[in-house]
Amino acid sequence: MAAELSTSINIKEPRWDQSTFIGRAKHFFTVTDPRNVLLTNEQLANAHKIITDYREGIVSPGLTEDELWRAKYVFDSAFHPDTGEKMILIGRMSAQVPMNMTITGCMMTFYKTTPAVLFWQWINQSFNAIVNYTNRSGDAPITVSQLGTAYVSATTGAVVTALGLNALTKHVSPLFGRFVPFAAVAAANCINIPLMRQRELQHGIPITDENDNRLGESTKAAQQAISQVVVSRILMASPGMAIPPFLMNHLEKKAFLKKFPWMSAPIQVSLVGFCLVFATPLCCALFPQKSSMSVSRLEPELQEKIRASHPGVERVYFNKGL
Repeated sequence: MAAELSTSINIKEPRWDQSTFIGRAKHFFTVTDPRNVLLTNEQLANAHKIITDYREGIVSPGLTEDELWRAKYVFDSAFHPDTGEKMILIGRMSAQVPMNMTITGCMMTFYKTTPAVLFWQWINQSFNAIVNYTNRSGDAPITVSQLGTAYVSATTGAVVTALGLNALTKHVSPLFGRFVPFAAVAAANCINIPLMRQRELQHGIPITDENDNRLGESTKAAQQAISQVVVSRILMASPGMAIPPFLMNHLEKKAFLKKFPWMSAPIQVSLVGFCLVFATPLCCALFPQKSSMSVSRLEPELQEKIRASHPGVERVYFNKGL
């Protein structure tokens, strides 16, 4: 009879060393795996049961270590790390590749007319609003008015940027026009993410010591977390929005696309998808999910509180969100 699985495996942390880029990349290749979108509610419920039971010291009969880790990554792909709630399907990181390849491919194909720019930037920012809300840090609720403000502001920012740049590029090479959607997406990320997570900037996000003991809420930690996410998201979009324009500019001069112009969108979507399969996990891995900062960089009153109650603590940790 096989020995029962040990209950000492630390499933609070990822399977791979998160202090290295390679370890984080392996972690995020698993978390962002598009196949996770296809998991059924029954499979998610089973993974949820395995993980919650294991955390309470209950090991499912016959469970192996590989099955435990698989359940952990299924669990992590669908349930919020702070609230524990099941995340909206299209807001999960595993949905990033199929959703973004479709939206980005269409933004880069239909960018020449104002109605097309308005429609696809609206679609993109609606999707981004869902993703940013779903992957926020902390467990505090966000109000409907805050959601509405963030959504309208980001969509307006993206559309104004796209239309403004479209007007400027009418007198330059068509190749430059292909980069307008990327500039609009970058501008919108700088607006959308901070606004969707404005409550964190106002009230702070939970910070803990290395043993996960909650020490308070910090706005300084929120600023670092959101800055890192903005950088990651812009870089995540870069390969899929920077490489295909050069290829498409070349391909559209060839006889094949002149004969079959309707193939332009599917080819562009496929190129973007190929880039995103690698860019999404690698850019998520740029910064540790469990981010940290020195106590000396926190708000003065929080520094005093921590030094009084936990004098040995020099660094604090927090979930930066995605």
